[in-house]
Amino acid sequence: MRDVTVENWEVVAFDEVCDVVSGKNQSAVVSPNGAYPIYGSGGIIGRADDYICEEGTTIIGRKGTINSPIFVPTKFWNVDTAFGLHAKLGVLDKRLLYYFCIRFNFKTLDKSTAVPSLAKGDINKIRFPLPPLPEQRAIVSKIEQLFSELDNGIANLKTAQQQLKVYRQAVLKQAFEGELTNSNVPEGKLPKGWKEKTLGEHYEVYVGATPSRKEPSYWNGNIPWLSSGEVAFCNIHETREKITELGLAKTSTKLHPKGTVMLGMIGEGRTRGQAAILRLEAAHNQNTAAIRIPEGWSSEYLYYFLQFKYETTRKMGSGNNQKALNKSRVSEMQIPIQSTPNEQHQIVQEIESRLSVCDKLEESIAQSLQKAEALRQSILKKAFEGRLLTEEELAACKKEKDWESAGELLKRIKHK
Repeated sequence: MRDVTVENWEVVAFDEVCDVVSGKNQSAVVSPNGAYPIYGSGGIIGRADDYICEEGTTIIGRKGTINSPIFVPTKFWNVDTAFGLHAKLGVLDKRLLYYFCIRFNFKTLDKSTAVPSLAKGDINKIRFPLPPLPEQRAIVSKIEQLFSELDNGIANLKTAQQQLKVYRQAVLKQAFEGELTNSNVPEGKLPKGWKEKTLGEHYEVYVGATPSRKEPSYWNGNIPWLSSGEVAFCNIHETREKITELGLAKTSTKLHPKGTVMLGMIGEGRTRGQAAILRLEAAHNQNTAAIRIPEGWSSEYLYYFLQFKYETTRKMGSGNNQKALNKSRVSEMQIPIQSTPNEQHQIVQEIESRLSVCDKLEESIAQSLQKAEALRQSILKKAFEGRLLTEEELAACKKEKDWESAGELLKRIKHK
């Protein structure tokens, strides 16, 4: 952050306006019913019988997480992986310090080669643009007013996102119950000509394999090879890795045609249960299932069905350590199948005509959320460059009883 030249402001070293309080190991003061919270760089991690930092202190991580400031309104104990930044009384507004920390990129102070870490001495050298006290209060008030309006807008956008997710699921539910292409479908029954089948009855299901990593001759060939992390509700046009003809021949994985639907079978994160469509011929690893589509039928139909059943599919996984699907469980999944491929393609058209509207709205919302975060940073940038308050607001500050320039304030404090 560059130094600013604003009338009545001073740019000073951090240690002139702020005390940096090192945290301590909490083992000696931990108490389930302690009067004070224990804070790490990620938030509250317990309770303590004693405290280190006063109320209104801003926490930043000293080691590991170093760029997520937290404003703590109460007295608290901070652990040895976090610094407490305490604004000097009568010099700096506590909330203004917090907003400065949000704005400042502490990662620029990281000199480590492994785990990110900060040194107290480097923090003390940060340059801080200090306004007069009445102006500090006015800036904080203006930031919080603007942030409140921004947060309301963001909340509305996120509500709209959730509503679109509900609508998307409703469209898929109607599709697989036959309501998009059939009228007067009896409740709880499939349309005439539809049958409930297992994936194994209508499709061919394969589980892949990984060529030995110890054999260089198996890798970096011309055959696309897919891992489970690439299966993420998408179309796959290329893969991160490729294997050789020898790697394919020496492994139980197979080369699958374009249009094959892939299903992630393992993973505690989002991977298990996600699907993708191959848009190229590819082999795959043992953590994915390849579901080949019969000639004339729709890859997209199965893809959207797996998207609809994502949460259910995830619950099918079993295992003591890492939940996983297997070929048998995938093959036993139930799916409604139509009497002709044409009807299935028609269903896909109906789904996509509706979901394309969702996609456009979701893209617009995502862009708006990005702009909102950019606006938040713009507000803070203006605040610490002396450009946030209007002339009228500045004039009102100068009428406050404690008005004096930042330079005069610092001189008075030093002479006390």
